[in-house]
Amino acid sequence: MVAVGRVLRFDDVRGYGFIAPAGGGEDVFVHANDFGDQRHLVHPGMKVEFEAEQSERGPKVATVRVLGTPTAARFERPVGSVDGRAKISTGAEDDGLCDVLTPREFTAEVTEVLIQHVPSLTGGQIAQVRQHLVDHARSHGWVEA
Repeated sequence: MVAVGRVLRFDDVRGYGFIAPAGGGEDVFVHANDFGDQRHLVHPGMKVEFEAEQSERGPKVATVRVLGTPTAARFERPVGSVDGRAKISTGAEDDGLCDVLTPREFTAEVTEVLIQHVPSLTGGQIAQVRQHLVDHARSHGWVEA
């Protein structure tokens, strides 16, 4: 069955990482070679479509395909808001607005940042930080209510 998710974490040196399924469930192991010619583009947060199969160690990717094109956005200070959408600067010709994230999408983004930049945090600490940030983001309209 084809599913959609985001690359949760990816180690360029070791050549593997994990995909967090959008519908929830156990993270899925993925190897750099599974991406074929696109393996050099793989990064945390990347949206993918995949099929998983069970292995001795848990779910692993059977097939994977990158969805969309990677973009880099830089948040302006102060962050503005129009119709509940955060104002960003992408350097491209656009309206400078982006969609409000769901709490699940926001939590996944926060988790990735914490894992990348503070790898010494425990799972319990990450869960506490995520919950406080989601509550804060919700109070400011940065995520869906």
